[in-house]
Amino acid sequence: MNIVDGFRVVAGLAGLMLALQVVNALSGYSLNGFGLLPQSLWGLPGIVAAPFLHGSFAHLAGNLLPFLVLGSLVAAEGRRCFVAVSLVVVLLGGLLVWLFGRDGLHVGASGWVFGLWAWLLARAWYKRSWRNLLVAGVVLLLYGGLVFGLLPGRGTSFESHIAGALAGLVAARLLPP
Repeated sequence: MNIVDGFRVVAGLAGLMLALQVVNALSGYSLNGFGLLPQSLWGLPGIVAAPFLHGSFAHLAGNLLPFLVLGSLVAAEGRRCFVAVSLVVVLLGGLLVWLFGRDGLHVGASGWVFGLWAWLLARAWYKRSWRNLLVAGVVLLLYGGLVFGLLPGRGTSFESHIAGALAGLVAARLLPP
């Protein structure tokens, strides 16, 4: 799969997020009830649902561009790679938030974004090649500021950011090249 095909896959997921956001907004954000609620049986389905739900159009917009860019870079390695990395990031990252997150509803794709970011950076370390190093350099140049999202902040689920990044590191270490 080339980067254009990868972009189509990622763009399709972004389109799904946008469609869900429209439905969510029209329903008074009732879909956010399916978000991740830590340490609650009711919140378990949120591990999978939360990345597709957002608190506002601004929240979604803040996640879409980095998701499209970073997701396309991962998908350029192949559809299987993107799916495998995404599954590890969403499931492991979501489980970590469910286990250790602050009380309250967690929604948004930022944990997924941080996982893709961390995978692209860690891949340069684990799978040393000039290509991976170049991609990691571009990712650092474009999205190096994401590191500040790992710090506690008001109104953001920094737990999702940290958990997603950790899951991305795990995916880079454990998944085959």
